[in-house]
Formats: sequence, structure tokens, C-alpha cells
Amino acid sequence: MVNTVARIKKDGKHFEVLVDLDEAMKVRKGDGNLGVAVLTDAIFHNLKSGEHASESELRDIFGSEDIITVAEKIIKEGEVVRTADSMKAEHEQKYKQVVDFLSRNAVSAEGRPYTPDRIMKALEEAHVNVKNKPIESQVNEIMDQLSKVLPIKIEMKKVRLTIPAIHTGKAYGLVKEFMVEEKWENNGDLQVIVEMPTALIFDFYDKINGATHGSVLSEELKS
Repeated sequence: MVNTVARIKKDGKHFEVLVDLDEAMKVRKGDGNLGVAVLTDAIFHNLKSGEHASESELRDIFGSEDIITVAEKIIKEGEVVRTADSMKAEHEQKYKQVVDFLSRNAVSAEGRPYTPDRIMKALEEAHVNVKNKPIESQVNEIMDQLSKVLPIKIEMKKVRLTIPAIHTGKAYGLVKEFMVEEKWENNGDLQVIVEMPTALIFDFYDKINGATHGSVLSEELKS
């Protein structure tokens, strides 16, 4: 268990509560246990000095004087202070996910697979910055950086999609990371060409069909 502070500033005042880091991060995502996450029975202006926030302040600013209710708002709307160790662990986990993905899907110019150790070494040599977002949305950027120090390629698929106007709002966020061309039709439909690693195509189809209720039209193109 790692204890940390969740904090927020409202109406010019600071509010803090002691929380369990892991459980608080789960609460932020909507699947944690508040009773486990919150470690104090009071809300503070300054946790270190022990300066409590009054019930009237909580009621006026958060709409409740219930500690758990207020703590939930602080955790979800404010900041959960990350420790150096937790950020390092998350960083290492992201790199591991990238290495696992590339060792399964990437090959040399001659078509030979690379070992996880070789890929990790290349990531370090190329000073690749793995971001805190899904691998599929940054794999092209990672490959561009890696290719400077390692002959590496991933089989790619290029697909033309026609998205009905009624679904473009939800679908656009899914296609924009892979989009190489876009064209808006007069009727509001969106036609795009996306390019992505072959390993991601089926998961992508599932997501885009879900967002459009199966009404998207797709055509695989030759690279």
C-alpha cells in the first residue's frame, strides 16, 4: 500500500485527503472502492499541518458535508499525487507492452523476428518516448523512431471506410490516429483511408462497427 494525497482547489481554497494510491487511481477510472481508497475521516485544507476544512465549507463548496462524498469529488475532479516509484512502474509497464507488441508483430528487413531484448535495446538507443496512451495510437511514431537504429517493419493494412453522417461524431475519434486521407461528402458522410498494423485490424473493425452499429462500409486497399 502506498499512501498519497488527493487534492483540489475550489473557490480559492485547497482541499486535501489522504488516500491509497492504487485504489484512488481505480476510483478515478470508475471501478475502485471508495471505502478502501479514503484513509482519513476528515477533509483538510493542509494535510501536513492538520488544518481541517469545516462542515460548512464542504457543504457550501461541494454540496455535501459527507466525507466520502467529498473525497470522491476530490479524487475524480482533482489531482491524485503520483509517487516517483509509481510513475516509474507505469513507465516500465508501458515499455513492456511495446516490446511485447513489437516482438510479436515486427520483423527485420529480411523477415526475421527480433528478440524482446533486442527491441528494448533499440528503444533505448533511439530514445523512444513511449507515451501514456494505447500502443495502437502511437505505434507508427514508435516505428519511425526505431527505424533510425534498427531495420524493422510491420505488415500494414490500408482500408477505405465510408462512415454515415449520423455516426461520424463517435467514429472520428477512432479513425483519426490511423487516418492518412479524409474526405467529407456533401451528405455529411465521411470517407477516410486508414493505415495500421495488420495485427490491429480485427480489433479496429470491432470498435468501428460498434461505434456505427455496423453501418460503416470498408474496403481493403493494396499498399
